[in-house]
Amino acid sequence: MVEPRDARQEAQDLLADGYAAVVLEPSPPAIDDGDWYADDPTSLSAVDPDLIAVAPTSAGEILWDELAGDDPDIAAFAAERWLGAYKELGPIPKRFPRRRTDFHRLAYSVVAEARYAANGKFGLRFTKDGFGTPFFGDDVQVRVAGTNLIVQRGDEVESAPITTLEAAGRLVGVEPGTTAAEHDSPALGDISDDLIVDEASSEFISDWFGFATSVLEELRLTPGAKDPSRVQLWPGHFDVAIELGRAEREQRATYGASLGDEAHEEPYLYIGAWNDVDRDNSFWNDENFSGASVSYTDLLEEPDPREAAVIFFQTGHQLLTRR
Repeated sequence: MVEPRDARQEAQDLLADGYAAVVLEPSPPAIDDGDWYADDPTSLSAVDPDLIAVAPTSAGEILWDELAGDDPDIAAFAAERWLGAYKELGPIPKRFPRRRTDFHRLAYSVVAEARYAANGKFGLRFTKDGFGTPFFGDDVQVRVAGTNLIVQRGDEVESAPITTLEAAGRLVGVEPGTTAAEHDSPALGDISDDLIVDEASSEFISDWFGFATSVLEELRLTPGAKDPSRVQLWPGHFDVAIELGRAEREQRATYGASLGDEAHEEPYLYIGAWNDVDRDNSFWNDENFSGASVSYTDLLEEPDPREAAVIFFQTGHQLLTRR
C-alpha cells in the first residue's frame, strides 16, 4: 500500500533534536498565494534560527552529505532523495527515447494538467522515484513513482499502474490536455493507447531530475547571482531548469538539464543565453541554440559528474556576467 508522503517531515524524523531538515522535494501544506503557488523546499526562511539547518546546499549549516558520512542510514536516505551521499548516474536504458516520450506525454497532459486546473500553474518538481506537482488545493499532490501514478489528497492516497493517458486522467480527475505542451512536446496522440513505460527508464528519469535539481539549487546560491528563479521541471520541455542573471544587461540565461530531444540524442546539460553569445569562445559550443551544452556521455567521463555540472553552469554564468 502506498503511504502519504511529507518529504520534509520524513527527513525531520531522521534527525536528532536541535536540527531542522531542508530537502529538495515539495512538501505540504499547499501554498495558495504569491507568484509560485508552491513551496521553496531549500529556502531557510521558515527554519527556526535556534535550530541547525541540515540542507542539500551550502546554504545550510550542515550538509546532508556530511551527516551521511557518519551514518549509513542517513546515507541511504539521502542518496534516494539526492540530498547527499550521491549515487552514480547509470547508463541510458535500452529503447529509452520511446519510454521518455510516453513519460513526457503523461507529464504535460495529466500530471501538469491537474495542477493547472486547480491554480493556473503547471510547473512540476523532482520527487523521490520520479516527478510530480507541488502540493496544491487541499494538500493534493499528483506524482509518478516508478511505473505508478499516485494521487495524494491529504492523508488519503490512490495509486494505479500507468497504462493509458485516458486511465491516468480518470484517476487524477482531469481530461488529458495540452495546456502545458510546448513546441518540442510530443503529440498527445490517442489517449486510449497503451503507454510504453518501464522501471529502468523511470529510475533513470528520476535520477537525472534529482541530480539536476541538486546542482541547480546550488547554482541559485552563486555569489553575485541576480534574480534567480525557482528550480522547476517544465512539463512541456520535460526538463529541469532555472533562470539567472540580469535581463537588462543581456546576462540572463536558462540553466537546465534535458532528457534529450530531436537535436540531442541523449540527455544533456545546457545553458541557453537569452541573447547572442560570443562564438569565438569555444565554451559556447551548442549549434542548436545560443549557448552551451554537455552531453550525458561526456558528463559521465568526469571524475565527479556533479562537481563538473556545477562548474559548467558557474563558468557560463561568469562569462555572461562579464558583459
